[in-house]
Amino acid sequence: MSFRVVRSSKFRHVYGTGLKRDQCFDNIRVSKSSWDSTFCAVNPKFLAIIVESAGGGAFIVMPLSKVGRINPDHPLVGGHKGPVLDIAWCPHNDNVIASGSEDCVVKVWQIPDSGISRTLTDPIVDLVYHQRRVGLVLWHPSAQNVLLTAGSDNLVLLWNVGIGEVIVKIDCHPDIVYSACWNWDGSSLLTTCKDKKIRIINPRTGDIEEEAISHEGSKATRAIFLRSGLVFTTGFSKMSERQYSLRAPDHLSDPIVMVELDTSNGVMFPLYDPDTNLVYLCGKGDSVIRYFEITAEPPFVHYISTFQTPDPQRGIGMMPKRGCDVNSCEISRFFRLNNSGLCQVITFTVPRKSELFQEDLYPDTPGEEPAITAEEWLGGKDAEPLLISLRDGYAPSHKKELKVIVT
Repeated sequence: MSFRVVRSSKFRHVYGTGLKRDQCFDNIRVSKSSWDSTFCAVNPKFLAIIVESAGGGAFIVMPLSKVGRINPDHPLVGGHKGPVLDIAWCPHNDNVIASGSEDCVVKVWQIPDSGISRTLTDPIVDLVYHQRRVGLVLWHPSAQNVLLTAGSDNLVLLWNVGIGEVIVKIDCHPDIVYSACWNWDGSSLLTTCKDKKIRIINPRTGDIEEEAISHEGSKATRAIFLRSGLVFTTGFSKMSERQYSLRAPDHLSDPIVMVELDTSNGVMFPLYDPDTNLVYLCGKGDSVIRYFEITAEPPFVHYISTFQTPDPQRGIGMMPKRGCDVNSCEISRFFRLNNSGLCQVITFTVPRKSELFQEDLYPDTPGEEPAITAEEWLGGKDAEPLLISLRDGYAPSHKKELKVIVT
């Protein structure tokens, strides 16, 4: 007599739903760049997408309420002299976004609450140091104004955007850095590199604390820190099969789990929700989003389900939890770009009968207030992100403008 023990998890039934076309964004000229970036960044106020533009690089920013067909002459954020490769919203100010470009410059922009009515070409600050194209921009999770950038010059730089200066230079990678991720309190940095290694780095000194081969394949790997401190990676085997792995710091070279998924050739982006411990795998060129729950018991990475879409994806953005609709038990929302210029909105919900606030689905989540200043962080202080309750929903604050004091 055999029987299967069904694992009890509140996320066993997570349902993805694609919104109707009139609730999505349409007619977007998504960038044709072959760079492995998600091309899309979203927060509770705005959606930003890297687009094709004549004479330089640009991205488009739309208030989330402006769904439907986008005018071909919609104003752009465009001051770069080369294609934009990566964009990232500041976690502590929903009106501030950073962009990295082939022109070697990183720009930080202030977007008005109402969106932009004409093309924006004046950033708040230009961050100039990289000698080659900048393909990665990433904000610190809890320290104000700390921005990480990585370029094809193999450098990882940390900036204090408030003064427009490099505060740490990390020069320990022999090749291009594919991805970077902060741990939960921003005291440690995880990178993947073209030399197939993942590295855990002390971000204040730039010293490597641990390194290991992540995946044998030569295509791009990505790695993220989970809230528990474990490391989740995606990459390729020698036979070009796509894989994911789960590893523990101090034992990076010995994966807890290594699973082969398929033989598709698109780079997989792991998008992570630290509140629920769910990881969503979205591959470039895939027409599916797979999602998994990470737990402390074997097999540790539990496959939940696959959301199927009719067309392949070019890019994807994930909404921070404070932008999700708690009344409909929405636990995540994605903005998915396809080749025909549609940005489809996909919501993932856990069906519940009760109308009440679901405490277990919505633990307190990172809010907009930074926990520490850039100076405190550089001085050695670490702090976890300041959390807020979503019990009464989330109301975006009217943020002060970012002021840059250039010395």
